[in-house]
Amino acid sequence: MADQPRVTAQALRALLEDLRDLLASAGPVLLLVAALVAGAYWWLDPQPPRTVTLATGPAGSAYAEFGQRYAKALAQEGIKVQLLTTEGTVGNLQALRDGTADVAFVRGGSDDTSADANAGITSLGALFYEPLWVFYRPAALVPAGKAPKAAKAPPPPPLSALGQLQGLRVNVDQSGSGVPDLVRRLLQANGLDLAAVQARELPPEEAAHALQAGELDALVLVTAPESPVVQWLLRQPGIALADLPHADALSRRFPFLQTVSLPRGMVDLAGDLPPQDIGLLAATTALLTRDETHPALRQLFAQAAQKLHGGAGWFNGARDFPNTRTSELPVSPEGDRAINGTPPFWQRYLPFWASNLLERMWLVIGGLIVLLLPLSRVLPPLYTYRVRQRVFRWYARLRAVEARMDEGQAPRDELLNELDELDRVASQITVPLAHADELYALRSNIEKTRRRLLTRSQALA
Repeated sequence: MADQPRVTAQALRALLEDLRDLLASAGPVLLLVAALVAGAYWWLDPQPPRTVTLATGPAGSAYAEFGQRYAKALAQEGIKVQLLTTEGTVGNLQALRDGTADVAFVRGGSDDTSADANAGITSLGALFYEPLWVFYRPAALVPAGKAPKAAKAPPPPPLSALGQLQGLRVNVDQSGSGVPDLVRRLLQANGLDLAAVQARELPPEEAAHALQAGELDALVLVTAPESPVVQWLLRQPGIALADLPHADALSRRFPFLQTVSLPRGMVDLAGDLPPQDIGLLAATTALLTRDETHPALRQLFAQAAQKLHGGAGWFNGARDFPNTRTSELPVSPEGDRAINGTPPFWQRYLPFWASNLLERMWLVIGGLIVLLLPLSRVLPPLYTYRVRQRVFRWYARLRAVEARMDEGQAPRDELLNELDELDRVASQITVPLAHADELYALRSNIEKTRRRLLTRSQALA
């Protein structure tokens, strides 16, 4: 039992020496790999910031509602979305240009395509239609002094052309929404100027209540049907939604506009609201971003858009959105891959940070594997050399003893003491079993030298 601690100490010393030689052999390679990985990580910057700014538009708008949904979706991946309130799509686009927003909802026809593309603004895909809603009070279309007196007088004619807005009190939304400019262009196409109407620029919610109270004759909105203001106005008695029979002609004049139809009963099927199909003009809203926005954040937004806008809506079928067909600006690689490509299989099994790290660093990892293949052939010989060096370095001392013995000038006892010390040191050397033969060869050579020394001493005596 007394030998048990000694055996344990020898085994521990052997293990430590093996680890030392292994680290000394593989250390330079590991340092090289670590330096390359650190440099690639710094250069590629694979992990995104934990905070991103999304420009949404005015409070209570459809943009604000979608902004809340995006914030909830990205919060599941540990990303905080700061919602930036603006006056509308023009303000959103300006926030992108100024760098105060990383991502923004922008309606088609609002951007300077060539200038914004050169400034590094790209699209993550078109998300949904934003119809041009023209709500009006039918009673306002009856000329002053010609109000019907009979109890069963026919209803006033519906608003079927934008030219009928002439002289009416019309709210054209806030200036930052981009709607006033759009209304001006549409009125010009109908032979009118914006001065032909009594234009107001009230916020949508305030304008809706003014229309109901009779303080406005009509209001124009360009927003998604999810807007609370639109939902409220569609159900108000005494307020009608204009059907534009010239929608096809206007969409030919303005390529960023498309014709859509609000199906009969879409708002309320049980109440048959609306009572007939209504033709509308619609712009396509895209999710725009900047080149400076981290690629991983762009990827997260594009993937969230697939979940939030991929279903059927009032004006589109399932999987019609998001799409890259109606984007006015170039689509970023992240948006194109999320919409038209197939996501890597590891995204289904790995958390976001690991999947993103693998996706951003796979080229570096592949390069390191290629680099390590030839280096892996160098490490075993280097390790073998260091292990054998534990034994071979004592041959120099043995050679020195033999040289003094051959000269015949050193005392025999002194040489025997050196050989005994050398044998004691050799007995304490630990090597892996694969190299044990070299250790025993050293001890055998020491013994042979001792015998030669003793034989020579006897012959001289």
